[in-house]
Amino acid sequence: MCGRFSLATDQEILQDQFNFILNDEILNRYNIAPSQNVLVIGSNGKERVGTKMKWGLVPPWSKDTKISHKMINARSETIDEKVSFKNPFLRKRCLILSDGFYEWKKNGTEKQPYRFKMKNNLPFAFAGLWERWDKGDTPLFTCTIITTKANALTEDVHDRMPVILPADSHNKWLDRNFQDMKQLKSLLIPYNEEEMEKYPVSNLVNSPHNDSAECLERLNSL
Repeated sequence: MCGRFSLATDQEILQDQFNFILNDEILNRYNIAPSQNVLVIGSNGKERVGTKMKWGLVPPWSKDTKISHKMINARSETIDEKVSFKNPFLRKRCLILSDGFYEWKKNGTEKQPYRFKMKNNLPFAFAGLWERWDKGDTPLFTCTIITTKANALTEDVHDRMPVILPADSHNKWLDRNFQDMKQLKSLLIPYNEEEMEKYPVSNLVNSPHNDSAECLERLNSL
């Protein structure tokens, strides 16, 4: 699964790397948690557009928003079968930007958090889906992160990992007119572990109330 990540990269770097327009300010975030706003990139058919959405998908048919905490992730293996994900998988795909994510490894009765990032320190894009919910006073835009089986780097910490899309697949993923499910599902695979690294971090990340640069720091005692 993916239940916590960071995005503390300067806005100019993000826009240069992912080529999107944004009319809002991006604040550095070190410990993003479900139900919080995340930076999502979609396409209007002509250009990429960045916006903020709440993390935790709320399907348009849902009576209320309580379901969102169960919908922070979507399993790649069944994404074209589940009612909540099948339609957005066809027409509402997005990129969710990150520069690192956290997973917890069980050590007896305790859990040690680890941070996963790229060796080159560049940000990357999770494969995501988004939805619009109109049963409230104002439209609510929400999203979910797609997960797949773990690669060799993450498997000793967790058996799942978020789908990280390589840059050469971004255009296809964002193309609303491309609806070949077989080809789309072929993109939802574990990322190349040789390009990634992991290291232990402080238990500060255990609480979503802690959102400082300390969350990113390597724990040297392990």
